[in-house]
Amino acid sequence: MTLHPLPPTLMYQRLARNGVIVLGLLSLAIAIGALGYHYLDGLPWLDAALNAAMILTGMGPVNQVTTSAGKLFAIVYSLLSGVFFLTMVAVLLGPAVQHLLHRFHFDLEEQSSKRDQSSRK
Repeated sequence: MTLHPLPPTLMYQRLARNGVIVLGLLSLAIAIGALGYHYLDGLPWLDAALNAAMILTGMGPVNQVTTSAGKLFAIVYSLLSGVFFLTMVAVLLGPAVQHLLHRFHFDLEEQSSKRDQSSRK
């Protein structure tokens, strides 16, 4: 039985699918952050969305958080954002890494089978 790696077109389809999923989840995360900064700290919508995006990507807040509720929200949001962002990068790059590892695995199997065939001769 001969195994073959998945074709690159299938990997590109999976990358595109994961990209759409990641964009949707990032939009949701920014919306949650903007809601929190707007309602708990009183920031205007654009500033709230900017703060949420900057926290989500690990850059830090743009506007100073002034209320206690806003500060508590910022603590929780920033802690969860770090893990969330790294997870989204892994989801986005997962199909490419999987394809690379499969190619490496198939190359090793091919070398091993060639070695076995040459030793039988």
